[in-house]
Amino acid sequence: MSDLLSRLAPPRGSRASSKKRLGRGPGSGLGATCGKGDKGDTARGAAPRAGFEGGQMPLYRRLPKRGFVPPRGVRYNVVNLTALTRFAAGSAVDPEALRAARIVRRSGPIKILAQGEIDRALTVKAHAFSGKAAERIVAAGGTVERLVPPAVPVEEAKAPVQEGTSK
Repeated sequence: MSDLLSRLAPPRGSRASSKKRLGRGPGSGLGATCGKGDKGDTARGAAPRAGFEGGQMPLYRRLPKRGFVPPRGVRYNVVNLTALTRFAAGSAVDPEALRAARIVRRSGPIKILAQGEIDRALTVKAHAFSGKAAERIVAAGGTVERLVPPAVPVEEAKAPVQEGTSK
């Protein structure tokens, strides 16, 4: 029995090598400053924030800002009519079918736009349609079904009512 106990060992590769112990004297190879060098932010463990360039004006502030990004606007997954030609005539095209066909990859509401032509009758279900896209789908013999619109943030749903101020 004692012979068996002396030969016990964990299976090969089952135990990860132990973590290097830092600050345990000069003989350990990583003593005193623990491999971080002397002084400075990196020695003290303070990593600079993303985009910090050491006091130089960072790139995101040097470049001009263009366009407008609505702060709480609805971001639609856009699908053009040309993408709908992958589906067989008479089939129902809904968000699940669009994701299964890898036409839409992100989550969120879907909007159908009128770029391209459609030559078959499809039942298209989406959250929004452009006017021309809906016309072309119906003209091809298909039907258009609008799904429940995405929820509008509370701040936009309630427009502030300005009351008259009396002086």
